[in-house]
Amino acid sequence: MLNIGLITLFPEIFNCLHYSIPDRALKQQLARLYFWNPRDFTTDKHQQVDDKPYGGGPGMLMKVAPLRRAINAAKAELPTARTVYLSPQGKLFKQSVAKEIIDKNQSLILISGRYEGLDERLLGRDIDEEWSIGDYVLSGGELAAAVLIDALLRLLPGVVGDPNSVIQDSFYDDLLDYPQYTRPKVIDGDAVPDVLLRGNHAEIAQWRRKQALGRTWLRRPDLLQEKVLSVEDQALLRTFIDENK
Repeated sequence: MLNIGLITLFPEIFNCLHYSIPDRALKQQLARLYFWNPRDFTTDKHQQVDDKPYGGGPGMLMKVAPLRRAINAAKAELPTARTVYLSPQGKLFKQSVAKEIIDKNQSLILISGRYEGLDERLLGRDIDEEWSIGDYVLSGGELAAAVLIDALLRLLPGVVGDPNSVIQDSFYDDLLDYPQYTRPKVIDGDAVPDVLLRGNHAEIAQWRRKQALGRTWLRRPDLLQEKVLSVEDQALLRTFIDENK
């Protein structure tokens, strides 16, 4: 079972996971979500969870004490979990990271920050890693955590009806997905590529691989810079480039 702990001021945001594929994983008990709200770990009657930053400036920071107590409670429940803070300053969360977590059956504790973030000393002592889902800023880490959880749950065996659809997703092999087509054969004068209509599965597989390589070269060349291509893939990519000059 995939165990994910969530430290958040707004646990209700994660209701979005109770639909479609994520909900299927949770109902099949292939994964379990745990929640800790820092407000429950405050000691004042107002349950204050924010405070002013030293040095002045706009905004507030999450208070260290209640957040640390929440993290410690999560670690007591999930002692082997990686503790991750969702932050635009973190390393980019990728499909390869999601696959590693599922393959190694790792547990996670995801911290959803609010306000202007967390005290640097807490980051240094209580957090294992910082992850980002992109180069932009959200109002809090909850939506980023939900995105990350969705990416993980769909990789669990038995969640997606056809496991091949997961294998063929964009980024699964560090490539973008190939173009997809459905009926009718012609839309606004654009026809489905003939190779997809002939029923030759070997040709279709080769065409799809070439298109995936080519689309990645056109749209995300940075992915190819990090990937070691086989001799066959190099030939397919050269063909695609020649065909699209």
